[in-house]
Amino acid sequence: MKKICLILMLGVLTTQSFSQQLASNNLSSPKIKTAAFLWSMTTHDFGKIKVNSPVAHEFRFTNSGDAPLIIASVQASCGCTVTDYSKDPISPKGEGYVKATYDAAKVGIFNKTVTVNANAGESAVQLVIKGEVVE
Repeated sequence: MKKICLILMLGVLTTQSFSQQLASNNLSSPKIKTAAFLWSMTTHDFGKIKVNSPVAHEFRFTNSGDAPLIIASVQASCGCTVTDYSKDPISPKGEGYVKATYDAAKVGIFNKTVTVNANAGESAVQLVIKGEVVE
């Protein structure tokens, strides 16, 4: 009877030590690499601009993550704004841009957005251009 109790006790202790080793191994699993935007600014105010004089602004960013950043799409809120952006993957600590060109065809105040979708950890980023078109 003593032998059976001793064998059961050794089995329990062995099982506990293996489960602790597995738990500690899971804690030290490798970190998943992600890309991340760090924008210098996300809003640009053109102020007053003359009618029929297109204006452009280039939004600059740094990839502050530890994986390459890839821009999937850039969409303007209307047809009066044309976009351009960095097409190649941006390496960690690398820099890129999103350019918005507004066609100032109508007089009045404007406030337009440009939505940037990428493989960054955050959801879509919205950039804003605004100003007033005057005669």
